[in-house]
Amino acid sequence: MNFRKLPIYLIAGAMILSCEKSKTTKIDSPTTFLDLSGRDTTITPADDFFHYMNGNWIKKTKIPDDQSGWGSFYTLSEENIKKTKAVLEEAAASKASSGSLEQKIGDFYASGMDTVAIEKRGAEPLKAEMAKISAIKNYKEYLNYVATNENNRGGALFSFYVGTDDKNSSKNMVSFSQSGTGLPEKDYYFKNDSSTQKIRNAYLKYIKTLFTLTGTDEKTATQNANDILAFETKLAKSHKSPVELRDPIKNYHKYAVSELSKIYGMDWNKFLENMTIKTDTVLVGQPEYYSTMGKLLETTPVETLKNVEKFSLLNNTSSYLNKAFGEARFDFFGKTLNGQKVQSERWKKLVNQTDGGLGELLGQLWVKKHFAPEAKVRMLELVGNLKKVYRSRIEKLDWMSVETKAKALVKMDKIIQKIGYPDKWKNFDDVDIKRNAYFENAQAVGRHKYKEMIEKLAKPVDKTEWGMTPPTVNAYANPAFNEIVFPAGILQFPFFVNAADDAINYGGIGMVIGHEMTHLFDDQGRQYDAEGNLKDWWKPKDAKKFNEKSKVVVNQYNNSTMFGNMHVNGELTLGENLADVGGIAIAYEAFKLTKQGQGNEKIDGLTPDQRFFMSFAQIWRIKDREESMRVRLTTNPHSPEEFRVNIPLKNFEPFYKTFNVTDKNKLFLATDKRAKVW
Repeated sequence: MNFRKLPIYLIAGAMILSCEKSKTTKIDSPTTFLDLSGRDTTITPADDFFHYMNGNWIKKTKIPDDQSGWGSFYTLSEENIKKTKAVLEEAAASKASSGSLEQKIGDFYASGMDTVAIEKRGAEPLKAEMAKISAIKNYKEYLNYVATNENNRGGALFSFYVGTDDKNSSKNMVSFSQSGTGLPEKDYYFKNDSSTQKIRNAYLKYIKTLFTLTGTDEKTATQNANDILAFETKLAKSHKSPVELRDPIKNYHKYAVSELSKIYGMDWNKFLENMTIKTDTVLVGQPEYYSTMGKLLETTPVETLKNVEKFSLLNNTSSYLNKAFGEARFDFFGKTLNGQKVQSERWKKLVNQTDGGLGELLGQLWVKKHFAPEAKVRMLELVGNLKKVYRSRIEKLDWMSVETKAKALVKMDKIIQKIGYPDKWKNFDDVDIKRNAYFENAQAVGRHKYKEMIEKLAKPVDKTEWGMTPPTVNAYANPAFNEIVFPAGILQFPFFVNAADDAINYGGIGMVIGHEMTHLFDDQGRQYDAEGNLKDWWKPKDAKKFNEKSKVVVNQYNNSTMFGNMHVNGELTLGENLADVGGIAIAYEAFKLTKQGQGNEKIDGLTPDQRFFMSFAQIWRIKDREESMRVRLTTNPHSPEEFRVNIPLKNFEPFYKTFNVTDKNKLFLATDKRAKVW
């Protein structure tokens, strides 16, 4: 069962991740809040500001063996995960009353740390479910199974969620999207370069290993793996690319359930009924996929369908089984795709799983201990200041008509900001957590989340709901809610320090705020109106101008390369790049309204403007493994960090003045070549 993620995230993954502290990492300075020792002063700031600010740190830093990279997000996540561990260990030792939030999060964590019990059980928790799959006789029984299986609704082939109808933000709807594949994206099934072939071979090995761990003989397991990869390859042909998936209009198709049965050759009324879904209409994001899948269900041998489902079950539960399953999973996802050398310590994995499953219970204790009320007050001030600046910038746009501006300003005024943690917490009263039942605990949480999701169909849209947990080191914008969201986890150094000067905070979290605001007006977000509806509110000539200006951004990033021949995909990363280019400009203009921004008092020999730009470059500090970066370049909507720093600055005149950029420098762009949208 897969759920689509609606929000647009600041970074690729929501991070409360397990991180191992690098001995060479030194960032925090109580006086400057900048790591000036991390600079590479052999590099001219006007040639490469990212490596000027972070180059020496990159040279000295060794990526921890259990990580795919290391940098500012990782170091803050390291601090958060330690804080969260302490909260969980205290809850686990508290002997709290049954049903209390302390009992639930404490026992969930403790059950996952009981490796003796987990090893003793081996693959036993899966036996009953595997037997049910083995008993399937035809594809209709297969459909009945995946619809009624409480622990994996929809199975391997149906990805769905219940959420806001893009064209009616007051209503929840069921939405189905493409699924059925396990490689990062469709091209991994068809490219024949050595790197891709290596990944496919590792995937085959992973599938085979999961089957052998449940008692399948070597020959049969090998055949199962080959059959599954061949089946996924057929499905992948119908998949849309990551770029194609970015178009909200082309991925919106509303159907009456009765129509679906005629088009896709299966009884959708019965299927939805078995899934406990009561609705007359559904959304199908990618109809081509469901057309292909429907035909394959009828023509594929039932044994292959059963093996596809068994692998889905094994893959989805491997994190909750014994060590051998965890090692098989890590070999593919950790080593092959991300270049990690070793697995993280188990307690870090359990912190992440507890936050992922019971995050709004854990979050209640976390914010009491680690989020100061004054931080929220300061953040509200920062958001308010950036909103004023953004509003002013819209009013001054010389390429947008008065009519479109008026609607853009209404949308700006209606932006909702969520800071720190939810005003109301989700209810987990129906979730029974036991201290000695790790696998069953995970299933109980999954069933609860499914029930909670399906119940949305009978309720109005709840715009107070959060898409991240409080400890998360990330932020997001959700166009369907016209909102920007900043969990407590990111409101710490180096992004935000209540005691720091304005240059640090505006260059850090201020840029993040501006980034998220701009997402609501990027190439996707601009298609949603002030109420969060997918609706064309632009004059045609204004939309044309926007697209022309966006094309400048696309071309700049398309020309950026890594590893000699891998280009950034400017179309895939357009939304994030627009948010970066706009975010730094909005944050800087807001900073210049502060007392420090209007003055020129130096701190440690640095002007306010220098400190602003250095803070900006510092938050994007990172050192990545090549394996993970190669996957990221083909699948991820975020550009590599060096381009997230250097390209926005190439387009920004105040940076030129601050660091004396001339036409002799590498970051110089002629005025008529620079990108400026918002």
